[in-house]
Amino acid sequence: MPETRWRITYTVEGPLRYISHLEQVRVWERAIRRAGLPLAYSGGFTPRPRLQVAAPLPLGFASEAEWLDLWLEQPVEPETIIQALTSTLPKGLTIQSIEAISLSAPSLPSQVVAAGYTVTVETTVPADEIRQRIADLLAAETLLRERRGRPYDLRPLILDLHLEEVRADECVLTMLLSAREGATGRPEEVLDALGLADRFFQVTRRRILFANGKEQARTMPFTAPATQTAESSLSLWSPE
Repeated sequence: MPETRWRITYTVEGPLRYISHLEQVRVWERAIRRAGLPLAYSGGFTPRPRLQVAAPLPLGFASEAEWLDLWLEQPVEPETIIQALTSTLPKGLTIQSIEAISLSAPSLPSQVVAAGYTVTVETTVPADEIRQRIADLLAAETLLRERRGRPYDLRPLILDLHLEEVRADECVLTMLLSAREGATGRPEEVLDALGLADRFFQVTRRRILFANGKEQARTMPFTAPATQTAESSLSLWSPE
C-alpha cells in the first residue's frame, strides 16, 4: 500500500503549554499509536516515527497555530484520522484541520519564515510611554544583544510590533518575528528590549508564516501575505 502524508493544524493550551517540544512530539506519537493508525517509521538500525513539527513551541507558550506533518504506511480517510486522534489526544491539544500533502513536498521547518504572537504583560507603565518605547525600538538600526554567549542583532528579527490594547494593570502587544533557521526572534527578548521583561507575561503564538505565503492562524491581527487555502483541506474550525 502507498505511504501517505498528512498535515495537521492544532492548538496548544492549558497544562500542555508547560511540556517541552520533544515531550509534545512524544504525546503525538503515543496518541497515534493508541488510535491504531498505521504510523510510518524511518529506516535504518533505529527506526523513528515519521512526525515533523513546523517550529518548536517554547516552553510556557500557548498556541492557536501549530503545524504537524504525519506519515502513514497506508491510506486512511481524513475523517477517520480526526475521529481516532480526537479520542486519544490529551486535553490541551485540539485539532483544527487536516489536509493531504505530497510526499515530495519540502519539510515543514525549511518553509517557516515568521511567527506572530500576542503577549499580555502585567505593567503599570503608561500606554504613551510603551508606544514611545516601541517607536524607539523600531527606529533603531541595531539592537545588539547576546544569546548563549554569542552576540546578535535583534532588530532585523522584529518584523512588526504594536501595542494592541491597554487594560487595568496590563497591556497587550502583538509581534511578528522572524522564525528562520539561525534567525529566530523571541518574544521575551523583545520584552526585555522594551524594559518589560521583569513583569509577569503570557504568550500565545497566533500564526506561522511560510515561504510560499501560506499561513495558519486562528485570528489575523497582523499585516501579512494573503492566506492560501488548499482545496483538499478538511476544515474542523471556523475563524473568529
